[in-house]
Amino acid sequence: MDFNFTPEEEAFRARVRAFLEANLPKGWDGLASDLPQELTGKRFLIEWHRKLYAHGFVGMSWPREYGGQGATLVQQAILNEELARYRAPAPLGGIGLALAGPTIIVHGTEAQKERYLHKILAGEEIWCQLFSEPNAGSDLAALRTRAELRGDEFVVNGQKIWTSGARSAHFGILLARTDPDAPKHKGISYFIVDMKSPGITIKPLRQITGESHFNEVFMDDLRVPRENLVGKLNAGWQVANTTLANERGTGALALLVRFGTQLQEVVDLARSVRRNGRPAVEDPLVRQRLAQFYIDLQELKYNVYRGFSAIIKGGSPGPEGSIQKLVWSELSQRMQEFALELQGPGAQLAFREPRAAVRGYHQRMFLRSRADTIYAGTSEIQRNIVAQRVLGLPRTH
Repeated sequence: MDFNFTPEEEAFRARVRAFLEANLPKGWDGLASDLPQELTGKRFLIEWHRKLYAHGFVGMSWPREYGGQGATLVQQAILNEELARYRAPAPLGGIGLALAGPTIIVHGTEAQKERYLHKILAGEEIWCQLFSEPNAGSDLAALRTRAELRGDEFVVNGQKIWTSGARSAHFGILLARTDPDAPKHKGISYFIVDMKSPGITIKPLRQITGESHFNEVFMDDLRVPRENLVGKLNAGWQVANTTLANERGTGALALLVRFGTQLQEVVDLARSVRRNGRPAVEDPLVRQRLAQFYIDLQELKYNVYRGFSAIIKGGSPGPEGSIQKLVWSELSQRMQEFALELQGPGAQLAFREPRAAVRGYHQRMFLRSRADTIYAGTSEIQRNIVAQRVLGLPRTH
C-alpha cells in the first residue's frame, strides 16, 4: 500500500471539510445524547442525506451509469474519515447502500438496476436484510423458508428473525430455498421483496436496550414476481456471498465513521469523569487504555485499506473481510466496557438518567454492543473463515 495521498485526494478532503463546515448545524458536536430532537429526528436525517446526495457524497464508488460518482475507494475512505472527524451523521439506508445496491450492481438485471439503484442513492427507499432464521443464523445455509415457482410468481412461506429496520423498510433482500432436494448450499435463491406486500407480518423484538430495532418477519403465501429474482434460480448462495463480503469487507469503510466517533466519545468521557480527585484522563493507566484503543482503530483502518487496495487492483471483496469484522466487533465491546469502568458506581445509572454521565449514553451503547459479535456472522464463524479461507488451515471435525 501507498500511505500517501495524492494532491487530488487532498483537494477532495478539503472539499469534504468545506461542505461539512458549511452544512452542519452551528455548534454541532454529534453526541446524540446531548442533541435536541430537531437535530436527531427523521426530518433532519432526511434533509442531511439529501445534502450529501446533492453534493455527490452518497454511493461515491458506485459506477456513474448507476448514479454513483465513479470515485475511488480512497476517496470513499477520505469521506468516511472526515464524517468521523466532524461526528456527522452517515447517509440513510446503510443496508441499501452497502449491501443491496452493490449486490444488484453485480448480479441484477438491467431492469432491476434501473428500478432500484437511483432510489437507494437518493434515500427514497430503505432496505432490510431477510437472511437469518430461528434455526439458521450462523449456519445460514440451513435456512428453511421456501419459495415455490407458480407461473410468473414465487410463493414464499417461512420466517426470518433479527431483521433490522423491517418496519420502516420499503424493500428487503431475501434468501429462500427453491430446491428442497439439493444440498443445503445449493437450491437457494435470492429475491427482492416489497415489504408492504400482502402476506408479510412484522413483529418487533424487544432488545436489552428497551428498543425494538430488530424484528421477526413472517411470510405466509407471500407472492414475489419472478422478475424480482436476483441472479440465477438456485444460485442464490453465490449472490449472497457478494452481499456478505460487502457487509464484512467494504462495508467496514462506513464503520470507520462509527468507531472514530466512538473513540472520541470515550476520550471525552475520560475528560469529564473524575478518578482520585482529578480528571480520569490524567491517570496514566487510563491514558494507556485509550492509546491502545487508538492503536486498535488504526489496525482496523489499515486492514480495511489493505482490503480495498486489493479491490482497486482488480480484485473483489473476499474472506479477508472476516478479519475486519472480528476486529471491529470485539473492539466495540472493549471500548464500551471501558466506558462503564470509567464511571465506577455511576455505571449502574440507566440510559437518560439525568445524574448519569452523558445521561447514560454509554450504558445504552454497552448493551447495544453485545450484538456486535453476533450479527453479520458470529466471532466463532469469522475465526473459522479466517482459519480455513485466509490461512488455508484444514477443517477439523
